[in-house]
Amino acid sequence: MSTQPYVVVVGTDYSAHAERALRVAYEQARTHTPAELHVCHVSMIGAPIGPELAMPSALPIGGLGAVPVLSLDEQKDQLVQHLDTFIASLPDFRGSGVRVFSHVLLDVPPFGVTRLAVQLEADLVVVGSHGRHGVARWLLGSVAEGVVRQATCPVLVVPPEPQALSAPTIEPACPNCVKARQASGNRELWCEQHRERHGRRHTYHQGDRVGAETNLPLVVR
Repeated sequence: MSTQPYVVVVGTDYSAHAERALRVAYEQARTHTPAELHVCHVSMIGAPIGPELAMPSALPIGGLGAVPVLSLDEQKDQLVQHLDTFIASLPDFRGSGVRVFSHVLLDVPPFGVTRLAVQLEADLVVVGSHGRHGVARWLLGSVAEGVVRQATCPVLVVPPEPQALSAPTIEPACPNCVKARQASGNRELWCEQHRERHGRRHTYHQGDRVGAETNLPLVVR
């Protein structure tokens, strides 16, 4: 049995997605003994540097009014309390062989997580995904994607619960396209309106390679 602990790093922002990732990270650590689970919360605000640069107790955010800003010590206490509650919910924690550590980092979230993983020589990084797409992902960014790009060790991305994902809206088939296929015996796939969007139909089939000038088996007609 190896005496070197298996190190797992997981980031949390206290959301439901992060809670799901934390539980997965614990299960990953529990399958290795001994193991260390390093839970980090990365914040870009909240640390007073000195009296003249101290952060205000609240920041004005458009549409939300004054949003409280926790100091670094308060954020550390918040994370410890969160982990105390999490550990208390684990019936097998006492004999699991997993040591849990908390870290509050002042950094950009993807870089904070990956830097900690490098410093600890982590064996695995676990991050939760919010499952955002389109404009929401472009505006808010993707911590999971940033971690995957920057990490030097394997990364496990935990998706949200299936019911948390919004199903894409798929329009039914165009009735005119259906009529065109039925009338032509599937020789025409699209109606006149949609033919321009899809372009010319290509049919691929296996050709006889014996005596052919080339070895390409696909013939387009």
